[in-house]
Amino acid sequence: MTKLCIFDLDGTLINSLSDLAGAMNHALEKNGFAPHETEKYRMMVGSGAAVLAERAMNTDSPDEDTKQRILSDFSEYYRSHCLDNTLPYDNINELLDTLDEKGILYAVNSNKPDKFSNYIVNSLFPEKHFSCVIGKRDGFERKPAPDGIREIQRITGIADDECMYIGDSDVDVYTAKNAGIKFCGAEWGFRGAAELEKAGAEHIAKNTDELLAYILGN
Repeated sequence: MTKLCIFDLDGTLINSLSDLAGAMNHALEKNGFAPHETEKYRMMVGSGAAVLAERAMNTDSPDEDTKQRILSDFSEYYRSHCLDNTLPYDNINELLDTLDEKGILYAVNSNKPDKFSNYIVNSLFPEKHFSCVIGKRDGFERKPAPDGIREIQRITGIADDECMYIGDSDVDVYTAKNAGIKFCGAEWGFRGAAELEKAGAEHIAKNTDELLAYILGN
């Protein structure tokens, strides 16, 4: 039985693509790089801000000082604009309400920096009862390492066979595998079903109704 659902954030609970693209394009242009179309960021995000910067710079050997400037400019801009267009996906609030009604715990494990992860969750879901929100923080390896999941399990006391991870990318599939817990893909997210299937996802939900049915059936 699933007693704890651990969600990825970007592309799973929230559609943040426009704001992530806007912030990174601001940083790129400020540092002399060409911006990208928003849709191209679908394949750039998901592995943390540092990797996003490297991908956006579009160079095989990024200069470290330049990358750090871009990261700094990205973070400064994103801090003020991370909620300009970002919203929960359809029916996410209703899904979380149902989990509350069923007594199923839920949490977030994201590669987004911890301060942004917590701020966005608290801002967009002020009345929801997340057990904890673990973003990228010092002392924790980023996903697909299972560090964040292990910390959430420590806080909640939920065993591996009672946990489920939900995400939209191959990184999320590998994270669940590395933690030894169940996984369900979010087809509505940034990457789509093909990437999830290629990474080995056995269960992929087209919408929150399908996700809920899978959660309650395990």
